[in-house]
Amino acid sequence: MPNTATETRTREAIPDVVPRRRWSRWPDWAGYLAIVWSALYGAAALYWALGGDSYPFGRVHEDRASGSILEPSRAEVVAPVLAVFCALGVAVGVMMLRGRGTRRYRKALLAYGWVAGVAMTFLIPDYSLLGLLVFSPALLVFAFTGVPGPQDMGDILYWHRGNLMIVFIGGLLWIAATVAHQRRTNGQCVRCGRAPHGPGAWSDPAKLRTWGHRAVYVAVLSTIPYDVTRIAWYFGLPLGITDEFLKEMQDTPNMLEIGLVMGVLSTLGSLLMHGLVAKWGEVWPRWVWFKKGRRIHPATAIVPAATVAVVLVPAGLMGLRGFEATSWGIMGPAILWAVWGAALGAATYLYHLRRRGRCRSCEQE
Repeated sequence: MPNTATETRTREAIPDVVPRRRWSRWPDWAGYLAIVWSALYGAAALYWALGGDSYPFGRVHEDRASGSILEPSRAEVVAPVLAVFCALGVAVGVMMLRGRGTRRYRKALLAYGWVAGVAMTFLIPDYSLLGLLVFSPALLVFAFTGVPGPQDMGDILYWHRGNLMIVFIGGLLWIAATVAHQRRTNGQCVRCGRAPHGPGAWSDPAKLRTWGHRAVYVAVLSTIPYDVTRIAWYFGLPLGITDEFLKEMQDTPNMLEIGLVMGVLSTLGSLLMHGLVAKWGEVWPRWVWFKKGRRIHPATAIVPAATVAVVLVPAGLMGLRGFEATSWGIMGPAILWAVWGAALGAATYLYHLRRRGRCRSCEQE
């Protein structure tokens, strides 16, 4: 029988190796992609401002509407603002790349970058990104088999929803470009963010794990109201809703079953989050028999956790716009998705700091 303590010490002695891949060059191309995105979307906004078709924030039938804060709005009012905003983005992006006026205008450039990134990533989108992520396996099947019932893929992936995905991608690009510029002008390593004078307070693994535990606890607690309400509805308890609304869901085929599945998935997700602070989040546990004992590459945990975190926040903020006290169970628990996303994002970042290893660019640990 193997010595568990010896095995654990051996695993902990193995350093995390973070090989330099193409993705490590993201600070070099993020700014260019942000400029290209701004130019293309700005051209589209100008087209809408001049009376072009397919303005994505206009009033449409309820079945094709989105929950964006810009919808419904008039093209002649919002489209020119979007065009100017994107034109300014092109100018800001070019100044970031050329490094002109970085000392004098650094705060202004960073302010635009952060406002643009946060607004397009978290404020303008709605719950669509979360829904597409959760139901992506089913959508992949539907792409080949067709959607069951009278609907088709066009009823799921319509233009107003697709536009929000485009805006979301633009926001991520601007956040990446702004982070790179902020690090570059602050004397930090653009790839890992470490300061040139050596490791700081956030390099202590014990502190990182402690704060990670706190972030995971907050994330787990924020999932409970949603899980409890959806499971209660399935068993016929109108928790946070009216009896009429429960009856309507009971009369709608598969509605309560979908809610139950979402609640169960949320519960399972809260359990998986503990991997960001537990040992089995760094070394494959024995129940993953084909990889047990091997080091888990940080990206294996970081990529899915960060993806979920970033789509939870806009879905939660959308809940604020649709909240009604008389039926708090519908949107109330969803508001906490914003807390869940923020806490999960913090836990994921702390996990990244703890596992990032030696930087191949600045050679710091």
